[in-house]
Amino acid sequence: MSFEKDDKVVLHDKHSEFDGEVGTITQVMETMFGEATYTVSFDDGQETGIPADQLQAADEADETGEE
Repeated sequence: MSFEKDDKVVLHDKHSEFDGEVGTITQVMETMFGEATYTVSFDDGQETGIPADQLQAADEADETGEE
């Protein structure tokens, strides 16, 4: 799946302090292999160089923090 700038996403990276958090894509970069990587901003910082397979589109419950 590919994402666009300003999409809300959930990061799935057990090595990141933002694992499981909802963030907003602020930049889309293309690697020399033609694959996209993303910069995602969170309330407390940002992660760069995130591949699409570590991101999931946030649904409305994720965005509002509801269960």
